[in-house]
Amino acid sequence: MLVLCYPKCTTCQKAVKWLEEQGVSYTYRDIKEQNPTYEELKAWYGRSGLPLKRFFNTSGLQYKALGLKDRLPEMGEEEQLRLLATDGMLVKRPLLVTEKGAFPGFREAEWRRLIEE
Repeated sequence: MLVLCYPKCTTCQKAVKWLEEQGVSYTYRDIKEQNPTYEELKAWYGRSGLPLKRFFNTSGLQYKALGLKDRLPEMGEEEQLRLLATDGMLVKRPLLVTEKGAFPGFREAEWRRLIEE
């Protein structure tokens, strides 16, 4: 199980604390230092069953600076995935990746579903 986080993000801190309280083993990855690759993002998106827009950090400074609110609808899936792979700060976090799927953002019910065996 992999958790991609930004250390300064309070939601990420809350998610990591929750995982530890559940006694879950996981690998922690700093999303800013080690950005997800195009291949990783494509695989995780495919397993998630979610719209690709959910993988974007829509409240982030980079998202706003690039005007992605208006640009995303005009972009194809591959172009969006390639853009996400350029900067970890564009990716919604925390991002939980398990064998069952992937879920961007922290929602306890969704994370519980993904960690239960």
